[in-house]
Amino acid sequence: MSFVADLYRSSSNAGMAEFQEKLRLQHENSMHTELEKLLTSAKTPEAEISRKDFEGFKKLFHRFLQEKGPSVDWAKIQRPPEDSIQPYEKIKLKGLPADVASSLNKLAVVKLNGGLGTSMGCKGPKSLISVRNENTFLDLTVQQIEHLNKSYNADVPLVLMNSFNTDEDTKKILQKYTHHRVKIHTFNQSRYPRINKESLLPVATNIGLTGENEEAWYPPGHGDIYASFYNSGLLDKLIAEGKEFIFVSNIDNLGATVDLHILNHLVSQPSGKRCEFVMEVTDKTRADVKGGTLTQYDGKLRLLEIAQVPKAHVDEFKSVTKFKIFNTNNLWISLPAIKRLHEKNAMDMEIIVNPKTLDGGLNVIQLETAVGSAMKSFDNALGINVPRSRFLPVKTTSDLLLVMSNLYSMDAGSLTMSPKREFPSTPHVKLGSSFTKVRDFLKRFESIPDMLELDHLTVSGDVTFGKQVTVKGTVIIIANHGDRIDIPAGAMLENKIVSGNLRILDH
Repeated sequence: MSFVADLYRSSSNAGMAEFQEKLRLQHENSMHTELEKLLTSAKTPEAEISRKDFEGFKKLFHRFLQEKGPSVDWAKIQRPPEDSIQPYEKIKLKGLPADVASSLNKLAVVKLNGGLGTSMGCKGPKSLISVRNENTFLDLTVQQIEHLNKSYNADVPLVLMNSFNTDEDTKKILQKYTHHRVKIHTFNQSRYPRINKESLLPVATNIGLTGENEEAWYPPGHGDIYASFYNSGLLDKLIAEGKEFIFVSNIDNLGATVDLHILNHLVSQPSGKRCEFVMEVTDKTRADVKGGTLTQYDGKLRLLEIAQVPKAHVDEFKSVTKFKIFNTNNLWISLPAIKRLHEKNAMDMEIIVNPKTLDGGLNVIQLETAVGSAMKSFDNALGINVPRSRFLPVKTTSDLLLVMSNLYSMDAGSLTMSPKREFPSTPHVKLGSSFTKVRDFLKRFESIPDMLELDHLTVSGDVTFGKQVTVKGTVIIIANHGDRIDIPAGAMLENKIVSGNLRILDH
């Protein structure tokens, strides 16, 4: 944090408090002046959208200046009561109603589609990366919802929350779904100005997105869904069409399909005890220790993220024994409740302060919020402990290898673990830096290996795989710097370490 921001969080004596308050007001006024200057540089329709965005940003900035220290008091954190996190099996026992369509007609599916594919070496929206048989994340999503609509003669729309980074490219591609049985709506996340860490002023010089302003803006995290959904008019439109709930998930989580049992649980409750918010959680493994968890705090069920944990308690937070579950970010939320809370300005979300360094070396901060952190604002919020299969995120090419392999079979856009795999757990795959970019990754596999009996695969260095390779048990392949390893076509590696230089040459 900057010297200025530190001052706000330091000494609490009366003189210092008065000085801090003056400083706070000064920074707030300076920020408002700069935002007005930016608005005057915009054309009318653009200025109207930016004005709405800036209103949200001002509230966030005001809270950022007010807050002191960590947002949670560790002593108040308790384990959630037994009945506040229900096992999925218990929800499933209820069975399904005869008329599934009437439940589905109360639902809209929202996919968080603001991210770019840069971490996987791809240009444009991440949702347009091919993940299975030339199908992109977006293709699979459309296929899943279309299958539901056809199977039950229902009308579940798909809503994409885009960011200014993904909106244009996504809208171009949507034309290809015109004849599919899915209504597709889009709305845009807000666009907030990055803040100079030292001066606490925007780094943007005008409202534009090009040239020197290319890095001046950011989408403020998925907690922005509530305000931007409301501001777009789409929330009211869906309520008018009889929709009661949204199912929200990350578009890169291939396990996040519409679950009819959870939906039935939500729509079948007595009106006085309606659950307004469900968070799907699943059991932690060692790979998930940084994931947000559910706690009881001030009598409410609350999401606790690692960024909120005081340093002295981080190890305790990561412990699988104390905090056994983590948030999958598959959420079921009541539409009327979002409208009520937004209009009352009662959506309580912690601020995430995300420090970044721009290409030119300038240190900035961006203020963000997370969609799940609003859970405590909703009535009768509930966690449902779902099977691990509902959390299948594709963040890296290591994840991509898993979902492209014969570990999964695909039906109507949904991936399910192959019944031929004896263990329901997913193998641990770790591919080295030569595989980071999708393009390089695809060049290194003539075909995706058979992984049905794999437990662990580590590949590092210049390694390529021929056709129809099989990997079983624990396989580690390490090509040292300057060496290359070609795994020959048809090879079967079981509990093997391959290192050094293995090059198969045609003669």
